[in-house]
Amino acid sequence: MTARIFIKLTLGVVAVLALALTAVDFLVTQRVQTTYFDILERDLVEKAQTVALTLSQPATNFAKLGAATGARVTWVASDGRVLGDSEADPQRMENHATRPEIAAALAGNIGSSRRNSPTLGVPFFYVAIPFEAGALRLAVPSTAVDARVNTIRTGVLLSTALAFLPAMLLAAAFARYISWRLGTIIDFTHQLAKGNFHTRLSRTGKGELGMLSAKLNETSEKLQFMLARLETEHAELEKLERIRKDFVINVSHELRTPLASIQGYTETLLDGALQDPANNVKFLNIIRLNAERLARLTGDLLTLSRLELGQQQLKFASYYAHRLLSDNLDGMQPIAERAGVELVMEPPPEETEVFCDAEAVHQILSNLLDNAIKYTAEGGRVTVGARPIDSGRIEFFVRDSGWGIPPEDLPRLFERFYRVDKARSRALGGTGLGLAIVKHLTRSQGGEVRVESQVNKGSTFYFTLPIQDLGLSESGDIQKELTVR
Repeated sequence: MTARIFIKLTLGVVAVLALALTAVDFLVTQRVQTTYFDILERDLVEKAQTVALTLSQPATNFAKLGAATGARVTWVASDGRVLGDSEADPQRMENHATRPEIAAALAGNIGSSRRNSPTLGVPFFYVAIPFEAGALRLAVPSTAVDARVNTIRTGVLLSTALAFLPAMLLAAAFARYISWRLGTIIDFTHQLAKGNFHTRLSRTGKGELGMLSAKLNETSEKLQFMLARLETEHAELEKLERIRKDFVINVSHELRTPLASIQGYTETLLDGALQDPANNVKFLNIIRLNAERLARLTGDLLTLSRLELGQQQLKFASYYAHRLLSDNLDGMQPIAERAGVELVMEPPPEETEVFCDAEAVHQILSNLLDNAIKYTAEGGRVTVGARPIDSGRIEFFVRDSGWGIPPEDLPRLFERFYRVDKARSRALGGTGLGLAIVKHLTRSQGGEVRVESQVNKGSTFYFTLPIQDLGLSESGDIQKELTVR
C-alpha cells in the first residue's frame, strides 16, 4: 500500500517537472530566437552601413565584400533589378522588388525577413537598408542561427534539469513521507473496519494530515465508547431477561404451592370431609393459612413492583430514632412472646433524629424483626438498636441469636425469592421477598443495607438513614437497582 502511494506521488511529481521543463524549453527557445535575431539584425545593419560607405559602383568585387562581412551582399536597383551579388550572377537573378526586406528598404526603411532563397535554395536571414535610390542587402544562412539557438537551448535545458534535480530528490523524500503517513492512516482505517477500536494513531502532528489523524483517533475513541456502551446495554438486557424468566418461574412456583393446597383440601371437603368433625376444621385452617400466605405474597409483590417502578409514595420528615424503634418493637412483641424469643432494644442517644418516611422504616424493621424471630430458636434473643456512624447518617441494626447464614449465601441474600433454607422458609410462612423489599425501601431513602452472619452464632442486619434532607423525590422515583443472580 505504501509503495503504491509512493510510486503514484513520485510519478505525479515527475510529470509536473517534465511539463515545467517542456514549458521552459518552449519559452526559452522562442525568447532566445527572438533575442538572437534582433542582435543579428542590428549587426547586419551596421555591416550594411559600413559596406554602403565603400560601395560606389556595380562593378565592385562583391565576392570580397561577402568574405569581408561574413555575409551574402546584394545590391538592388530601385526598379528591383539586381546590380550585384556576392554569391550569384546578377544577370540570372530575378527581380527583387517584391522581396519583403527589399520592398521595405525601397520605401526608405530597414527591412528584414527569414525565408528560403529562390536563387540558392537555402534558408537565409535577410536585412536590407536604403542605398542610392535602391537597396543594399546582407544575408546569413539561417542554419547558423539555428545551430547557435540550439546550443543556447541545450545549455538552458541542461541547467534547468540540473536545477530540477534537488527538487526531484526533495519531492521524492516528501512523497516518501506523505505515502508513509497515508499508508499508516489507511492501515488504521482498516483496523477500524475490522472492529479494532482500541488502536490509535501514534503520530498526529500539525497540518491537514495531522488534523485527519487527530479526528480519526477521536472517532476511534467514540466508537470504542459506543461499543462498550452497547455491550453494557446488551448485558443489561440479558440480565433483565434472566430476571424476567426467574421472576415468572419463582412467582409461578410460589403461587402453585398454596393454590394446590387450597384446591386439594377444598376438593377433600367437598368430597365428604366437610361432614367429618375430626378433620373439617383442620382442613379449613390449612386453607386459611395458605390463603393468608397468598395474600402476603401478592402484597409483597405489589410493594416490590411499586418500588422498582418508582411508584412508591414516600413522605419524608424528621423523626426521633428511638421512637421509630420503640413503636415497631411494641408491635412485634406479641409475635416474639408466642415464639418464646426475647426482644431487647439498645436505644440511640437522646434527641437523635433521622430524615425518612416513617411507614417505610416501619416496614423495614418489621420485615427484619419478623425474619429474626422466625429464625431464632425458642429462648433466643433479638436485639434492635441504632447508633450514629458519622455526621450525616444513623445506622439501625437487628441482631439475632439464630442459626446464622452460610458465607456463600450472603451475596445473594437480598435477591427476590432467594432462600437459604427453602423448606424451612416455606414452613415458617416466608415469601422470599422481605429482604428485597428492605433493600429497595432503604435505598429509596438514601441509605444502604448490609448483613453480617456466622453459622450457629446468629446474624446482624444493618441499614442506614440520613440525618438531613438529601433532596430525594417523594414520588419514589429513584434509580432502579434490580436484584440479579
